[in-house]
Amino acid sequence: MPALGLLAALVAGCGGGGDSESSTPPPTGPAAAATATANSATNACGAIRPFYWEIGDASGKLVSGSVNSSSDPTVYTAGTVMSVASASKWFYSTYVVQRTGGALSASDVKFLNFQSGYSQPIFSCLPTLTQTVQECVDLGSNGDYNAADDGVFSYSGAHMQKHAALNGLGGLNAVGLGAEIHSQVGNDISFVYFEPQPAGGMAMAPSDYALLLRKIVRGDLKMHDALGTHPVCTNSSPTCPNARLTPSPPSESWHYSIGHWVEDDPVVGDGAFSSPGAFGFYPWIDRTKTSYGVVARNEMGGALTSVFCGRLIRKAWVTGTPQS
Repeated sequence: MPALGLLAALVAGCGGGGDSESSTPPPTGPAAAATATANSATNACGAIRPFYWEIGDASGKLVSGSVNSSSDPTVYTAGTVMSVASASKWFYSTYVVQRTGGALSASDVKFLNFQSGYSQPIFSCLPTLTQTVQECVDLGSNGDYNAADDGVFSYSGAHMQKHAALNGLGGLNAVGLGAEIHSQVGNDISFVYFEPQPAGGMAMAPSDYALLLRKIVRGDLKMHDALGTHPVCTNSSPTCPNARLTPSPPSESWHYSIGHWVEDDPVVGDGAFSSPGAFGFYPWIDRTKTSYGVVARNEMGGALTSVFCGRLIRKAWVTGTPQS
């Protein structure tokens, strides 16, 4: 993966960089509760410092902050460019839903809720601007079809890689893939692909990912109505024998929808829609589809710890009560 400085330069070249931070009065009400929760040193958010977080609605950002660390000098802001890893999946599925006018075929659904049988983990897309989507499919076992996994949930970016190749995107390199996704989600959102992988190759600033979430919440994009549709169970132990592989919390039972998760575990779930990435980038839209949030950082293996912090911030916002 390229250095963050290179990613920042690439996004800046596309006209991006996101919001600039400005001084605002101290938050009150739900905003104060969310801020106190994000800044706590004793809850799940204390364990993931440093990070940036944001909550907003259809009108824009409502509250945000940079939570710093005494042991790590990194400062994350709304404009910090980073790899979003698997949060790319929500972009690709939003692109497909928009391109099809919301009328997904049965095949689209199987590829986007990861039951297509193309279930091999993708390890060999190249961080280059010349490799194409199809060339990545052809590398190693990326394009292997596993009949035993057809109709079974198995989390892998290969489903989207093969879907893109089958639907006219195979000849696109990373730059071309970015232009194609822009054509449906809007050129006002700045991002780049540092490799031609629809499911994991994007880099952008949190403020730009937030633009996508606001468009969905407003109903500007057809993903608004696709949120939570065609859900499949994902945790084979103990609740879903029709699932093979999931990165969701092993003690929780989530569903997977059209390129995004539904956090509807019957014990701790709140029904939020989300797409956490492996490096700790965690975007969500609440179950009422009226607010969105982001926890953003760059820490390998940080997906679930960002989820645990983000769900506390989300609950604090909804209840108006700080969460410990």
